Amino acid sequence: MSESPASLTKILLVEDDRQLSDLIKDFLVAEDFHVKQEFRGDTVEKVVETFSPDLIVLDVMLPGKDGFSVCRDLRMTYQNPILMLTAKSTDFDQVLGLEIGADDYVAKPVEPRVLLARIHALLRRGRMAQGAQDKGEVTCGKLYVNKNSRQVILDGENIELTSQEFDLLWLLANRAGEVQNRDYIYKAVVGREYDGMDRSVDVRISRLRKKLHDSNESPFRIKTIWGQGYLFVADAWD
Repeated sequence: MSESPASLTKILLVEDDRQLSDLIKDFLVAEDFHVKQEFRGDTVEKVVETFSPDLIVLDVMLPGKDGFSVCRDLRMTYQNPILMLTAKSTDFDQVLGLEIGADDYVAKPVEPRVLLARIHALLRRGRMAQGAQDKGEVTCGKLYVNKNSRQVILDGENIELTSQEFDLLWLLANRAGEVQNRDYIYKAVVGREYDGMDRSVDVRISRLRKKLHDSNESPFRIKTIWGQGYLFVADAWD
């Protein structure tokens, strides 16, 4: 089999049911995706490093390492979409997956057209986020953030931020709707790994909320996801 053209979108499919994996792969290949299969959870991170997928379809129940753990660990470095497959339809699994960094989920048995629609939606969202990053500006309702001029405007008011506060806001706003875990934030903004004790990012979040007219007691614009990190709510700025 010849190597897939570089122009094709690359999907890493992590599913230990080989029959189901083959069915999904054949369907996605027919839709012009380049699909690589993996069948264990404990080998995913290494494959991601070499394959560099544009999107990961990740099963929850995997040998070696479960999908939730894989997703949580990937989110320390991997920023492209992760779509989880779950055999369970309980809200607990769905909420847990989203809180640890998954972008969406599809319950089994998998309906191929539904899976395809979710994949396309995630890829579109990813392209929009990349476009905002390339353009150097983000607009959410009445909030405007410009990376190049480091300008922040909320409801017509210029918001003065420190350099560190701006870097944190840009990271969160540029990934609106996605939970950003503390490990990733510390590496990206502070420049070191989170040691479990450092509260500097929490202090910056508190200052950001105050300046952006949010509440530290009941935040609705920059939410704390306990045990995970922070969530910038895209539709809370109108």
